[in-house]
Amino acid sequence: MSLTPRPAAALPDETLHKTLVARAEALVPALLSRVPEAREGRQVPRATIDDMQAAGFFRALQPKRWGGAEAHPEIFFDVARTVASACPSSAWVLGVVSVHSWQLALFPDEAQQEVWGKDSSTLISSSYMPVGKVTRTEGGYTLSGEWGFSSGVDHCDWAMLGAFAPNDDGTPNMQDLRTFLVPKGDFEVKDDWFVSGLQGTGSKSVVVREKFVPEHRTHKFGDGFRQKSPGHAENTAPLFKIPFGQMFVRAVASGGIGMLDGALREFVALQKSRVARSTGGRVAENPMAQLAVAEAAATLKELRLVFYDQLQDMMDYAVSGEKIPLEKRVQWRYETSRVGPKCIAAIDNLFRAAGGSAIYETNPLLRYFNDMHAAEAHYVNNPHKPAQNFGAVMLGAANTDFFI
Repeated sequence: MSLTPRPAAALPDETLHKTLVARAEALVPALLSRVPEAREGRQVPRATIDDMQAAGFFRALQPKRWGGAEAHPEIFFDVARTVASACPSSAWVLGVVSVHSWQLALFPDEAQQEVWGKDSSTLISSSYMPVGKVTRTEGGYTLSGEWGFSSGVDHCDWAMLGAFAPNDDGTPNMQDLRTFLVPKGDFEVKDDWFVSGLQGTGSKSVVVREKFVPEHRTHKFGDGFRQKSPGHAENTAPLFKIPFGQMFVRAVASGGIGMLDGALREFVALQKSRVARSTGGRVAENPMAQLAVAEAAATLKELRLVFYDQLQDMMDYAVSGEKIPLEKRVQWRYETSRVGPKCIAAIDNLFRAAGGSAIYETNPLLRYFNDMHAAEAHYVNNPHKPAQNFGAVMLGAANTDFFI
């Protein structure tokens, strides 16, 4: 971790930080009460979206010129972590949808005007998997395809969808992966989100059938990687100079820290005075429970320290304008991918220490257990490829990860 003094321009605004986190903490009781509605409805309740809009959470990473806060990312992820400690699904949607507002700031201004010109609170969903079929046409592209896992799509009026732009011969250009921005009228939502965890994210599939996407409504992943996007002409704050991949992976990973936070809170509340039916002894005196609690608390501290140190490093580079070393970007990516497995291991230990009562649907620990295992399925939370890439780069091989 960096021990050098931080430039003041790169540090979080303390007043904004306290204000937004306090609003998130105040929402926790309502979020907890709406968990059954989110799970049964398979989407975040409208009331929760409205509450997060009113609190300014979705605007945290939005440009100031569109009514946003342009907040230091540490502030936003602290809010997302707090929300996740109560309702992981709500935090998942908050995280990815807010990062879409951050990414829209990287698009040409014409695209920003189309989405936010009449209503700057408009929300955007996504699915970046590069499964779209694209043909070049005058002024842009024709897009078709079916994308899965579009979290929060029921509450969004636009979608960002991944596909490779075509070569001159019509074949996909594997060096030109793009995000295609599509309005709600041009896509269908396929209701296929029947899952074992994170039910409330409503991560349904999106279908597009031969729809025109103008050139200005595309964003090159390569531009995001190089930190040279068209939107920088209008949105000049350091926040928007962070590499795209580094921002998005943290929108997914931060939820795991919040889930572990919530699981530890519920375990302690339930087990502190509980007597085990199998032995008649107090759970608080069980070495297995004591070790599980200690490990969970230590894991939380470790992950927060590493996570926020990474974010501060990014902002330091963004403010200074200094080029980020490739090895550091690769290391950040790997360290972020370890959040998921570490949170799962800690939650699993709490789950085992809770005994047979943990398998009841009325036990909140089961919800964090299922949600965290569902979160592990996202490629961001799989450390194997990032670990291999980081090790290879350290040993002198070429980087193979474009999402850094």
